[in-house]
Amino acid sequence: MSFSLYDATVPAWRQTLRAVMGYLDKAQAHCDAQGVAPATLIEARLIDDMFPLGFQINSVCVHSLGAIEGVRRGTFSPDRSPWPADFAGLRAKVQATLEAIERLQPDEVNGLMGRDVTFQRGEVAVPFVAENFLLSFSLPNFYFHAATGYDILRSRGVPLGKVDYLGAVRKKA
Repeated sequence: MSFSLYDATVPAWRQTLRAVMGYLDKAQAHCDAQGVAPATLIEARLIDDMFPLGFQINSVCVHSLGAIEGVRRGTFSPDRSPWPADFAGLRAKVQATLEAIERLQPDEVNGLMGRDVTFQRGEVAVPFVAENFLLSFSLPNFYFHAATGYDILRSRGVPLGKVDYLGAVRKKA
């Protein structure tokens, strides 16, 4: 059985981005039902030295589509730009990322294998080849930020369960 770079990344990104959309919808519904200001959740953190929910959602986009774009450029840097300040904006960002991911073709992603990409953060430069960057750096970061976003919402009373994080698993047809 052959397993490609596309197979290892794109379906996982699609599944989790859809799950993130779902838990953002539940967060908005929770705010509406409980009279909670959305900013209260969007700026919520698990602990003071961690980034808030808005950053976590932004980072899910950065470590999927942004990772592909970084490989194409040959360099990837963390995105420190402001994230949307409301749930509509966060959902729009995730939706745009999902739509771009869905347009990726297997040959396009698989054709990135072996390309040089450098993670650049300030003076720190870490060299990778594309497949190692995507599988050992960006994909773990993607899952970390998706799980942290889920955890922030759960810790603030949003009624989420494990299935909300997993999303629609890819079952045998």
